[in-house]
Amino acid sequence: MTNSATSSGPTTTAFRTLITEGIPAKVAADPAYQNAQKQGDKSKARIEHDAALLRVMVGLLKDDTELFKQYSDNEGFKRWLADTVFSITFGGGVA
Repeated sequence: MTNSATSSGPTTTAFRTLITEGIPAKVAADPAYQNAQKQGDKSKARIEHDAALLRVMVGLLKDDTELFKQYSDNEGFKRWLADTVFSITFGGGVA
């Protein structure tokens, strides 16, 4: 695997910002996920979160191919990202 922080790709800081701020903000803005959170059902919210995260990741395919590839091909990374974004967004972690 090559280093993502090349001149043609984003820096490590950019990836970190995308993972900790950009992706969570987009997931948190998803109407179905917002509705599930309002209902207070954590398991339903998790289902909607995972669907929203998939939509966000597909949207990143063009600009962040390596990140999408990791999400698609690496089950450990996919699970980690889903858990991380859910913990950031569930319960009002992201406005």
